[in-house]
Amino acid sequence: MLVIISGPSGSGKGTLVKKLLPENNFALSISMTTRKKRDGEKNGIDYFFCNEKEFVIARDSGKLLEHAQFCGNFYGTPKFYVEQQIKKKKYVVLEIDVIGALQVKEKFDNCILIFLITPDYKELSKRLIERKTDSPETIENRLFRAREEIKLINKYDYLVVNDDIEKSVEKVNCIVKAESLRPKRNLKFIKNF
Repeated sequence: MLVIISGPSGSGKGTLVKKLLPENNFALSISMTTRKKRDGEKNGIDYFFCNEKEFVIARDSGKLLEHAQFCGNFYGTPKFYVEQQIKKKKYVVLEIDVIGALQVKEKFDNCILIFLITPDYKELSKRLIERKTDSPETIENRLFRAREEIKLINKYDYLVVNDDIEKSVEKVNCIVKAESLRPKRNLKFIKNF
């Protein structure tokens, strides 16, 4: 099953996704990006870092499930990893933007779309400033983008307000468990019965 988590920069997507435990059958997808590495990030673990030429080749050859440009950088989901994890019966988690999520939804109708957001706009702005990774101009771009992304919440299956990270992780776990019990996800069992 594909689980897509989207939301504005600063909503806590990265922190939440890292807390979804492999013991609970989660496999975290790794995106390809042209953005520069932040302190502590590792290639092949946090992202597949590449230059623009490498990204365009992967995109144009159909090796990405989705792709988007955000704040001057390209992001995409390599198809090979997702397919590999689904074959292993994992809940594959994609942490991607709204445009990418809707692209994947067209290809994988059974995916679950979860939108993560802060309690309010003021909190989102505060988180972006406090993480000290972006220039004031980039923060302003991210806040503008957040207002645009929020307009697409109605295309998502679930909304999780991230006012407490542990509670938000618990909510996502509950959503995935409930979704796994839907009859449409258990057709093999029904047929065998």
